[in-house]
Amino acid sequence: MGSEWISVKDVLPPDGERVLVFIPNNEVYLPGKTGEKLRIRVIVMKFQKDFLSEEKAQQKNTARHFWVGEGQSNHYFEDITHWRPMPEPPADFDL
Repeated sequence: MGSEWISVKDVLPPDGERVLVFIPNNEVYLPGKTGEKLRIRVIVMKFQKDFLSEEKAQQKNTARHFWVGEGQSNHYFEDITHWRPMPEPPADFDL
């Protein structure tokens, strides 16, 4: 896949793959700053196909798929509109 954003309506990433996701309405509260929010719309998440049981998904009125983040940044499937593969590291970066 190329470097363009991919709609979740068109193609989903492979199960368990970490990708960049676009979350149009993502707001994060700043630690130690009462009431201050920061809009962070692009983050790294891992796609989890059929993460929720059918019963749980119905209870929460969501799809069975889920996006798992680092820390407290998990999101329901419907929160994310687009995704793209992780970019390669810079050529001069020594792994």
